[in-house]
Amino acid sequence: CNGDKKKETQVVEEEKTVQVPNFNPDSAYQFIKHQVDFGPRVPNTPAHRQAGEYFISKFESYGAKVQTQDFEATTFDNHTLNLRNIIASFYPEKSKRILLAAHWDSRPYADKDVERPNEPIAGANDGASGVGVLLEVARVLSESNPPDVGVDIILFDGEDWGELHNGQSIELPGNLDSWWCLGSQYWSKNKHDKGYSAYYGILFDMVGAKGAQFPMEESSMYYARSIVEKVWSRAEKLGFSNYFIRKQPGGITDDHVFVNQYAKIPMIDIVHYDPANGYFGDFHHSHKDDMEIISKETLEAVGQTTMGVIYYE
Repeated sequence: CNGDKKKETQVVEEEKTVQVPNFNPDSAYQFIKHQVDFGPRVPNTPAHRQAGEYFISKFESYGAKVQTQDFEATTFDNHTLNLRNIIASFYPEKSKRILLAAHWDSRPYADKDVERPNEPIAGANDGASGVGVLLEVARVLSESNPPDVGVDIILFDGEDWGELHNGQSIELPGNLDSWWCLGSQYWSKNKHDKGYSAYYGILFDMVGAKGAQFPMEESSMYYARSIVEKVWSRAEKLGFSNYFIRKQPGGITDDHVFVNQYAKIPMIDIVHYDPANGYFGDFHHSHKDDMEIISKETLEAVGQTTMGVIYYE
């Protein structure tokens, strides 16, 4: 042993530098306000139909290939709904694809509110915020250099007409796994294009409230742990770790569950969590869910993280 030792060198792989387009939270906020201005987007109402036409026209104006899925579903309280999933595809020629989704209908009952519990809610955060983020993503994609992946945006209908809070459980028919998430259940079993798949998916649910926090939801971790890590790490690199928190408080039934189970696409849920009240927050399914609770700072955290995830693929 002559004392000569080869120096050990540690190789650190540097992340590639990518020009990521800027997400505009002011624009996303206006997309949310425009939806709220229609009135509650409750299925079978004029506001619901008008909102659907608005989404289609916006996606088409941004150069997306737009398809719709019209179908009927029966609710827990025996209403027959005329529902419509809206699918917008960017760069359809690209084989590697990312799926982004939100629900666009709003709750027909304010059943967690002591005032006017039988009236529909505005749904600024629960519904409109996720759609607002995705409309802004679509706008930015239309004006920017394309990423290396294709992007599909799905607006699921009929997510929010589930059983009443503290109401009795209603037996499900054989074709449903839940009274909630009617649009995602339908799409997951009847995809818009036969054989469609995506590398992974991200669901946006209640992503616009002031001071919001988004935990690592249990079903997301079970089905798509690596995608949770990808998104939360990107948020941290952008300085948004106060929004994307590394806590695992349990799971919820949301649209991503059925996309995982039936469509076999690993999808995660970015969903509002309140440390004091658990998932959803005290405004959930109440008349407090209006534009007063929407924050441009929260929208920027979610939207810019999403743009980073897309462009770093």
